Amino acid sequence: MREMIGLIGVFSYLSLLTIGGGMAAYPEMKTLTVDTFHWLTADQLVRLYSLGQMAPGPNMMMIAGIGEWVAGPIGALAVTLAFFLPTGFLTFWVGRVWEHLSDWPWRASIQRALNAVSIGLLLAGVVAVGKAAITGWAGAAIAFSVFGVLMLTHMNPLPLMALAGVAGALLFR
Repeated sequence: MREMIGLIGVFSYLSLLTIGGGMAAYPEMKTLTVDTFHWLTADQLVRLYSLGQMAPGPNMMMIAGIGEWVAGPIGALAVTLAFFLPTGFLTFWVGRVWEHLSDWPWRASIQRALNAVSIGLLLAGVVAVGKAAITGWAGAAIAFSVFGVLMLTHMNPLPLMALAGVAGALLFR
C-alpha cells in the first residue's frame, strides 16, 4: 500500500511536468524512479521507454510498465490514471482560461516563453535518455547515423529502425 501511494504521488507530480510532451518529464522520472525510489534500474527504464516509442498509441503509456513492474496490474492502472488525469484536467481548465484571455496583451509573450521552456524540457529528456541508452561507440554510431539520415532526408523511420535492430543484433551480442 505504501508503495502504491508513492507511485501515485510520483506519477501525479510527473504529470504536471509534461509541458512539451511526455519526454519533458523523462529526466525527473529517471531521478525519481531510478535514483530516489529504486523501483527500476536506468537500463530497465530506457528499455520501457524504448518499448513505449515502438508501440502504437501515446508513447508515455510506457509508464504502465513501470507501475506493473512495481505493483502488478493494479499498479499499472494506478500509475496510468495518476499520470494522465491531472494533465487532462489541467489542460481542460487552462484551455478555458487561455481562451478567455484571448485579448490579453501578454498572452503572445507568455506563449513564446512557454514554447522555449517546452523545447528545453524536451532536450533535457533527449539528453537523459541518450546518456542511459548510448553506452559505447557502436550505440553512438547507430544513434548519430539515424539522426543524420532523418535530418537530411524525408525518409520513413521504419526502415532505419529495422536496420538498427539488425545492427544491434550483430554488435551487441
